[in-house]
Amino acid sequence: MSRIGKKPINIPAGVTVDVSDHNQVTVKGPKGTLVQEVNPDISVKVADNQVVFERPTDSKRHKSLHGLFRSLVNNMVVGVHEGYKKDLELVGVGYKATNQGQILELSLGYSHNIFLLVPQEIAIKTETPKGKNPLISLEGIDKELIGQVAAKIKSLRKVEPFKGKGVRFVGEHIRRKAGKTAAKK
Repeated sequence: MSRIGKKPINIPAGVTVDVSDHNQVTVKGPKGTLVQEVNPDISVKVADNQVVFERPTDSKRHKSLHGLFRSLVNNMVVGVHEGYKKDLELVGVGYKATNQGQILELSLGYSHNIFLLVPQEIAIKTETPKGKNPLISLEGIDKELIGQVAAKIKSLRKVEPFKGKGVRFVGEHIRRKAGKTAAKK
């Protein structure tokens, strides 16, 4: 058995999980509703406040799908109950972030500003505390979508290893390199 796949998902109070005939899992909670198609080979059962996933054989493909869909549905349950949040910080002189509604405007040291349209499902907030790096906060119920948007924002100015300038997650550790002057001594 897949160690992740065999663990049942506990359904918290206020969250409902429905499985259709076509193996489509719908999770409803206080923060919203999410839908996920599950591979027809994997069976999904909801019984006494738990969701259980089972696979037909022990083939490598079925083992990987077993753990995958269990994780995806678990992320949905956590998302509609508690939600997800990712914080990014912009490290660099003159780097700025502002937003008007769902449009994020970034000034990342290029000759032009970058405008990024964030999906409606994600709440975006930007702040620039005095004397600190600008922060971008992403909140929503879909963990995959938040991760994709955060990765897209990070890819606009990757962190460089010499000065540590760029877009990074709050609390992310960056491996630093010594410059050329360290080699001359």
